[in-house]
Amino acid sequence: MNGRPVAAMMTSWGQLGRWLVLAGFVGLGSVATLPARELYVNNETGDDRFEGRSPQYFSGDGPCRSIARALFLAQAGDTVVLAKTAQPYRESVTLQGERHSGNSFRPFRLVGNGATLDGREPIRSAAWESVGGDIVRFEPARKSLGLLYLDELPAYPRRESVSAARPERLQPGEGCLFDGWFYFRRAPSRIVSEYALSATALPVGITLYDVRNVRIEDLVVQGFQQDGIAAADGVYDVTLEGLTLRGNGRAGAAIVGASRVTLSNCLAGNNGRAQVWAAGHCWVDLRDCALPSRSAPAVFRDGESSRIIGGDAFAKP
Repeated sequence: MNGRPVAAMMTSWGQLGRWLVLAGFVGLGSVATLPARELYVNNETGDDRFEGRSPQYFSGDGPCRSIARALFLAQAGDTVVLAKTAQPYRESVTLQGERHSGNSFRPFRLVGNGATLDGREPIRSAAWESVGGDIVRFEPARKSLGLLYLDELPAYPRRESVSAARPERLQPGEGCLFDGWFYFRRAPSRIVSEYALSATALPVGITLYDVRNVRIEDLVVQGFQQDGIAAADGVYDVTLEGLTLRGNGRAGAAIVGASRVTLSNCLAGNNGRAQVWAAGHCWVDLRDCALPSRSAPAVFRDGESSRIIGGDAFAKP
């Protein structure tokens, strides 16, 4: 074989290679510029028989009623949009795997629009028992963590941290979790049924597991027995933007295992053990976050292998 056919073949293969590379970039660009599919959720007007493709009922479809239903329907790179209504969303949800992931061009998004995800349940008056004087107590199903609420705020004593509160030191209108029981001190002139008391009940607001390129935006997450948001493991390039994470039993956000999460412009306060909890070989980037440490430390590191960028430098009183 002379050199000429070989050279021609090499030229042809080179052109084919360049064409394939170009086609690959064109395909990637096309995918990146495709509009994200939006799934809508409304806990007042929605219906979980709908496909969630419209924010209002139209032509046989409309918003889902629950976040869980929208996540069941979702695919990689989609956006789940919540309507802010007069009622909180009372559910615990999980984002897991490829179908709840995105890429650097099109992340998977959960957009709250200021809505509230709430894990509390009211406490029946009959569930309380007297333990002497003005103090009553209630035994929750989950005993290790949690907060008692009076009206819409945690009832722990404001003069000390959640973990330091003790039944005998409670003032009227205050409560605490002690030895697996919720304790509450009523005013001498009032009975317990006159108080609007609730407690953290659902375990975690949003669990993230084995997901990539996710954004959760503009959402209030409160009243969960353990964590508001928990990045359990294998979570990378996740951003929590503009969230309020308050009144959860352990932490507003818990980042554990091999996870990489950025919190940007978030407020985490009134949580039971820490505002942000970091454990394992995780990486946490705190950007312009307010982490008031009255109820618990701003950031708690469980072990020395986690990496915190920002940390207490961003804690605001």
